[in-house]
Amino acid sequence: MRYDRDGDQHYDVISAFIKSIRGSDVDAALHYLARMIEAGEDPRFIARRLVVHASEDIGMADPTALQSAVAAAHAVQFIGMPEGRLALAQATVHLTTAPKSNAVIAGIDAALSDVRGGGIGTVPPHLRDGHYAGAAQLGHAQGYRYPHDVADGVLAQQYPPDELVGRDYYQPTARGAERTLAERVPKLRRTIRGGS
Repeated sequence: MRYDRDGDQHYDVISAFIKSIRGSDVDAALHYLARMIEAGEDPRFIARRLVVHASEDIGMADPTALQSAVAAAHAVQFIGMPEGRLALAQATVHLTTAPKSNAVIAGIDAALSDVRGGGIGTVPPHLRDGHYAGAAQLGHAQGYRYPHDVADGVLAQQYPPDELVGRDYYQPTARGAERTLAERVPKLRRTIRGGS
Protein backbone atom coordinates (compact mmCIF):
# COMPACT_ATOMS: atom_id res chain seq x y z
CA MET A 1 0.00 0.00 0.00
CA ARG A 2 1.30 3.45 -0.90
CA TYR A 3 1.75 5.30 2.35
CA ASP A 4 4.82 7.10 3.61
CA ARG A 5 4.61 7.98 7.29
CA ASP A 6 6.89 10.96 6.68
CA GLY A 7 5.65 11.97 3.22
CA ASP A 8 2.68 13.41 1.36
CA GLN A 9 0.45 10.37 1.83
CA HIS A 10 0.79 10.70 5.60
CA TYR A 11 -0.38 14.31 5.54
CA ASP A 12 -3.01 13.77 2.84
CA VAL A 13 -4.63 10.84 4.61
CA ILE A 14 -4.72 12.45 8.06
CA SER A 15 -6.11 15.61 6.44
CA ALA A 16 -8.82 13.60 4.68
CA PHE A 17 -9.54 11.75 7.95
CA ILE A 18 -10.08 14.96 9.92
CA LYS A 19 -12.06 16.63 7.13
CA SER A 20 -14.29 13.55 6.84
CA ILE A 21 -14.97 13.68 10.58
CA ARG A 22 -15.66 17.43 10.38
CA GLY A 23 -17.96 16.80 7.42
CA SER A 24 -19.85 14.04 9.30
CA ASP A 25 -19.04 11.31 6.73
CA VAL A 26 -18.63 8.32 9.03
CA ASP A 27 -17.86 5.87 6.23
CA ALA A 28 -15.06 7.98 4.75
CA ALA A 29 -13.64 8.60 8.23
CA LEU A 30 -13.51 4.86 8.94
CA HIS A 31 -11.91 4.27 5.53
CA TYR A 32 -9.08 6.74 6.24
CA LEU A 33 -8.68 5.34 9.75
CA ALA A 34 -8.33 1.84 8.27
CA ARG A 35 -5.73 3.08 5.77
CA MET A 36 -3.64 4.57 8.55
CA ILE A 37 -3.92 1.48 10.73
CA GLU A 38 -3.07 -0.88 7.89
CA ALA A 39 -0.07 1.25 6.88
CA GLY A 40 1.32 1.09 10.43
CA GLU A 41 0.66 4.69 11.44
CA ASP A 42 1.47 5.34 15.08
CA PRO A 43 -1.91 4.88 16.82
CA ARG A 44 -0.92 7.54 19.36
CA PHE A 45 -0.69 10.05 16.50
CA ILE A 46 -4.21 9.14 15.39
CA ALA A 47 -5.48 9.38 18.97
CA ARG A 48 -3.88 12.82 19.44
CA ARG A 49 -5.62 14.07 16.29
CA LEU A 50 -8.95 12.79 17.61
CA VAL A 51 -8.42 14.59 20.93
CA VAL A 52 -7.62 17.87 19.14
CA HIS A 53 -10.58 17.48 16.79
CA ALA A 54 -13.00 16.83 19.66
CA SER A 55 -12.45 20.36 21.00
CA GLU A 56 -11.68 22.12 17.72
CA ASP A 57 -14.68 21.05 15.65
CA ILE A 58 -17.21 19.63 18.13
CA GLY A 59 -16.59 21.37 21.45
CA MET A 60 -19.66 22.03 23.53
CA ALA A 61 -22.06 20.81 20.82
CA ASP A 62 -21.23 17.38 22.31
CA PRO A 63 -19.04 17.72 25.41
CA THR A 64 -18.73 13.92 25.63
CA ALA A 65 -16.74 13.85 22.37
CA LEU A 66 -13.58 14.96 24.19
CA GLN A 67 -14.10 12.26 26.82
CA SER A 68 -14.46 9.68 24.06
CA ALA A 69 -11.30 10.82 22.29
CA VAL A 70 -9.26 10.92 25.50
CA ALA A 71 -10.57 7.47 26.47
CA ALA A 72 -9.47 6.15 23.06
CA ALA A 73 -6.01 7.64 23.57
CA HIS A 74 -5.76 5.99 26.99
CA ALA A 75 -7.03 2.68 25.63
CA VAL A 76 -4.42 2.70 22.86
CA GLN A 77 -1.71 3.31 25.46
CA PHE A 78 -3.12 0.64 27.77
CA ILE A 79 -3.89 -2.21 25.37
CA GLY A 80 -1.86 -1.36 22.27
CA MET A 81 -2.60 -2.64 18.81
CA PRO A 82 -4.31 -4.39 17.14
CA GLU A 83 -7.09 -4.17 19.77
CA GLY A 84 -6.57 -0.42 20.09
CA ARG A 85 -8.17 -0.08 16.66
CA LEU A 86 -11.55 -0.68 18.32
CA ALA A 87 -11.23 2.32 20.62
CA LEU A 88 -9.94 4.47 17.74
CA ALA A 89 -12.87 3.36 15.58
CA GLN A 90 -15.39 4.02 18.36
CA ALA A 91 -14.05 7.52 18.94
CA THR A 92 -13.99 8.15 15.19
CA VAL A 93 -17.65 7.14 14.86
CA HIS A 94 -18.59 9.25 17.90
CA LEU A 95 -16.81 12.36 16.63
CA THR A 96 -18.02 11.95 13.07
CA THR A 97 -21.68 11.58 14.01
CA ALA A 98 -21.61 14.27 16.72
CA PRO A 99 -23.07 17.74 16.12
CA LYS A 100 -20.32 20.18 15.18
CA SER A 101 -19.30 23.57 16.58
CA ASN A 102 -16.09 25.58 16.34
CA ALA A 103 -17.21 28.07 19.01
CA VAL A 104 -14.60 26.83 21.53
CA ILE A 105 -11.63 27.42 19.23
CA ALA A 106 -13.09 30.70 17.96
CA GLY A 107 -13.55 31.88 21.55
CA ILE A 108 -10.06 31.04 22.79
CA ASP A 109 -8.46 32.40 19.62
CA ALA A 110 -10.33 35.71 20.00
CA ALA A 111 -9.23 35.96 23.64
CA LEU A 112 -5.63 35.13 22.70
CA SER A 113 -5.72 37.75 19.96
CA ASP A 114 -6.77 40.41 22.47
CA VAL A 115 -4.09 39.34 24.95
CA ARG A 116 -1.38 39.29 22.27
CA GLY A 117 -2.55 42.69 21.08
CA GLY A 118 -2.11 44.18 24.55
CA GLY A 119 -5.71 43.85 25.71
CA ILE A 120 -4.82 42.77 29.22
CA GLY A 121 -5.67 45.40 31.81
CA THR A 122 -5.42 44.80 35.53
CA VAL A 123 -7.35 42.31 37.59
CA PRO A 124 -10.20 44.15 39.38
CA PRO A 125 -9.29 44.68 43.07
CA HIS A 126 -12.23 42.64 44.41
CA LEU A 127 -11.00 39.57 42.45
CA ARG A 128 -7.40 39.77 43.64
CA ASP A 129 -5.96 37.33 46.17
CA GLY A 130 -6.74 38.33 49.74
CA HIS A 131 -5.07 35.46 51.59
CA TYR A 132 -1.89 37.21 52.64
CA ALA A 133 -0.95 39.82 55.22
CA GLY A 134 -1.47 43.31 53.90
CA ALA A 135 -3.94 42.34 51.17
CA ALA A 136 -6.82 44.14 52.85
CA GLN A 137 -4.77 47.35 53.17
CA LEU A 138 -4.22 47.22 49.40
CA GLY A 139 -7.95 46.75 48.81
CA HIS A 140 -7.50 43.24 47.49
CA ALA A 141 -10.54 40.91 47.71
CA GLN A 142 -12.60 43.71 49.28
CA GLY A 143 -16.17 43.84 48.03
CA TYR A 144 -16.11 40.46 46.33
CA ARG A 145 -19.61 38.98 46.16
CA TYR A 146 -19.86 35.20 46.61
CA PRO A 147 -22.19 33.79 43.90
CA HIS A 148 -23.35 30.89 46.09
CA ASP A 149 -24.96 33.39 48.46
CA VAL A 150 -27.77 34.06 45.96
CA ALA A 151 -30.51 31.67 44.86
CA ASP A 152 -29.44 31.29 41.23
CA GLY A 153 -25.69 31.26 41.96
CA VAL A 154 -25.17 34.13 39.50
CA LEU A 155 -24.98 37.81 40.43
CA ALA A 156 -23.93 41.16 39.04
CA GLN A 157 -20.18 41.62 39.42
CA GLN A 158 -17.30 42.76 37.22
CA TYR A 159 -14.94 39.93 36.33
CA PRO A 160 -12.84 41.13 33.37
CA PRO A 161 -10.41 44.03 33.48
CA ASP A 162 -11.99 47.44 32.77
CA GLU A 163 -10.67 47.43 29.21
CA LEU A 164 -12.49 44.18 28.37
CA VAL A 165 -15.89 44.75 29.99
CA GLY A 166 -18.55 43.71 27.49
CA ARG A 167 -16.18 41.70 25.28
CA ASP A 168 -17.87 38.44 24.24
CA TYR A 169 -15.50 35.63 23.24
CA TYR A 170 -17.65 32.54 23.39
CA GLN A 171 -20.49 32.52 20.85
CA PRO A 172 -22.37 29.22 21.20
CA THR A 173 -24.12 27.78 18.18
CA ALA A 174 -27.61 26.29 18.11
CA ARG A 175 -26.23 22.80 17.39
CA GLY A 176 -26.41 19.82 19.72
CA ALA A 177 -25.95 20.44 23.43
CA GLU A 178 -24.64 23.92 22.64
CA ARG A 179 -28.22 24.94 21.84
CA THR A 180 -28.88 25.13 25.60
CA LEU A 181 -25.79 27.29 26.04
CA ALA A 182 -26.92 29.58 23.21
CA GLU A 183 -29.94 30.35 25.39
CA ARG A 184 -28.13 30.38 28.75
CA VAL A 185 -25.00 32.40 27.99
CA PRO A 186 -26.80 35.66 27.02
CA LYS A 187 -28.89 35.40 30.21
CA LEU A 188 -25.74 34.87 32.29
CA ARG A 189 -24.09 37.87 30.64
CA ARG A 190 -27.11 40.10 31.32
CA THR A 191 -27.17 39.12 35.00
CA ILE A 192 -23.42 39.37 35.52
CA ARG A 193 -23.21 42.72 33.72
CA GLY A 194 -26.17 44.13 35.65
CA GLY A 195 -28.61 44.24 32.72
CA SER A 196 -32.22 43.19 32.76
